[in-house]
Amino acid sequence: MTTLILLRHGRSTSNTAGVLAGRTPGVELDDKGREQASAVVERLAPLPLAEIVTSPMLRCRQTVTPLAEARGLAPVVEEDLSEVDYGDWTGGKLSELAKEDLWKVVQAHPSAAVFPGGEGLAGMQARAVAAVRHHERRIAAAHGPNAIWVACSHGDVIKAVLADALASHLDNFQRIVVDTCSMSVVTYTKTRPFVARVNDVGGDVTSLVPPPPEKKEGAEGQDDGAPEPEPSSDAVVGGSTGA
Repeated sequence: MTTLILLRHGRSTSNTAGVLAGRTPGVELDDKGREQASAVVERLAPLPLAEIVTSPMLRCRQTVTPLAEARGLAPVVEEDLSEVDYGDWTGGKLSELAKEDLWKVVQAHPSAAVFPGGEGLAGMQARAVAAVRHHERRIAAAHGPNAIWVACSHGDVIKAVLADALASHLDNFQRIVVDTCSMSVVTYTKTRPFVARVNDVGGDVTSLVPPPPEKKEGAEGQDDGAPEPEPSSDAVVGGSTGA
């Protein structure tokens, strides 16, 4: 019923340090990350954005700030789009964590992975998907079924949401790549989602502009105020033109 742009935060100081930041407070964007966040404003300029939702982590809030200021929107903070709670792994060097037995589980059977002192990846997927669905329904009710909105979150969280949208088991989510400040696009309909883009780091977004509502004229040639038609749940047979 709406189109969601899943935006990963820009590059952070932890990304370049090879550290698993997790929910460590105060992790900021680095210079490259700030450049990426600024570029999002121009890139999304052709699209009408209804709302911006963000993880509470600082790096996500910094990523959406330029866009929110440009659009005059106040980001909605959603706790359930926060980074994975990596528990005892938080702040660890990835090169050292890769030696742990749990690392193999995270790579090959992530649905069974539970971080010591933290949460499991299956639990993370459940809360993130529930949050996306909640905001999708709320935004559709407030702005109409063709509304476009942005949700800024983290790599593993976005991959988990995409796996759900693709009807793929969580054990396959490591096959999905989500780079910093990349955009992945999902359109939700009544019966199923459609994944339009994954890990898009520079493509033209004008194809995402919703079609203008059909004008239904009354007796005096005026729009009768009928609600927007909802996006179809049917796939295009033979492939889409991309228009």
